[in-house]
Amino acid sequence: VQLQASGGGLVQPGGSLRLSCAVSGFPLNYGAIGWFRQAPGKEREGISCINRGDGDTYYADSMKGRFTISREYAQNTVFLQIHNLEPEDTAVYYCATHCDSDYAEYWGQGTQVTVSS
Repeated sequence: VQLQASGGGLVQPGGSLRLSCAVSGFPLNYGAIGWFRQAPGKEREGISCINRGDGDTYYADSMKGRFTISREYAQNTVFLQIHNLEPEDTAVYYCATHCDSDYAEYWGQGTQVTVSS
């Protein structure tokens, strides 16, 4: 199983980004893919995850509104759209094979998001 996170970069406050998590060896109709982030000096926090088959989505309470998770079966990819970025969103964003980071067996390498003017 391999996860490849991409799409991060430097963006101005108020901007948007779409992060991608390309998954191989782990069908999207099995299990779940979650997005997490870790800012410098802070603990990792969960953002959102999307569940197998039914496509149910979950968002951390603090992440509702500006984050949208979706999946594309043909590309075996999960996306995280982030709107109205704030400097506090600066972090390394990771995808993993579970909604709960304590149970995620496989992780992507992370993609850096920096929000700054």
